[in-house]
Amino acid sequence: MSAWGEVLVGLAILVGLIGIVVPILPGVILIFAAILVWAILTGGTTAWAVFAICTTLLVISGVIKYTWPGAKLREAGVANRSLFLGAVLGIIGFFVVPIVGLFLGFVLGVYLSEFQRLRVQQPAWESTKHALKGVGLSMLIELLGALIATAVWASGAVVV
Repeated sequence: MSAWGEVLVGLAILVGLIGIVVPILPGVILIFAAILVWAILTGGTTAWAVFAICTTLLVISGVIKYTWPGAKLREAGVANRSLFLGAVLGIIGFFVVPIVGLFLGFVLGVYLSEFQRLRVQQPAWESTKHALKGVGLSMLIELLGALIATAVWASGAVVV
């Protein structure tokens, strides 16, 4: 693969990393696809080994992203229904108020659901804060896995 090709793959990975932090783009999918294209165009055992390692890292971080924060939220007593309503209002909010509406809708959805369930403002707000911490932890796990996969790819690109 040419140096320009690797720069384009690197830029696609960078856009994917940004997509993890700003959930507008499918970050992990972009990173996976960019490294797959690199492996196909580069060819050889090393390129495919790098791709396999990166894929494994992305899958493991994806599994941890959904299991660990979810367990913490269950321990904190946040209802799945509240998270679902938060996600629905977050999606609606994204289209009503671009970008920040996703965050605002999620917070509002979780809070309203928890307030309806608990009937008391303070515990509902505490549950909402736990949900936000869970989302933040989930994002950090995904970002860490993607950054390690990026480092593996960069190392492989230098070697190949």
